[in-house]
Amino acid sequence: MSTRDRKDLPLPDTGPCAPETAEQRARRKQHESDNQDEALEETFPASDPVSPFVPAKPPDCLAPHRC
Repeated sequence: MSTRDRKDLPLPDTGPCAPETAEQRARRKQHESDNQDEALEETFPASDPVSPFVPAKPPDCLAPHRC
């Protein structure tokens, strides 16, 4: 397991990376997909369901000078 993210800059003493092959890319993408699926499974079932946004109704204006 790498201790660095892909977004990290390369270390100063390392040369340019070789381009990844189609097989390496497919393996990397499958690994990312598996990680995402596992993370989703670990959060299910969620304790709180997603609630749709329901805008509040405007208050009835009982005092005309405040409206």
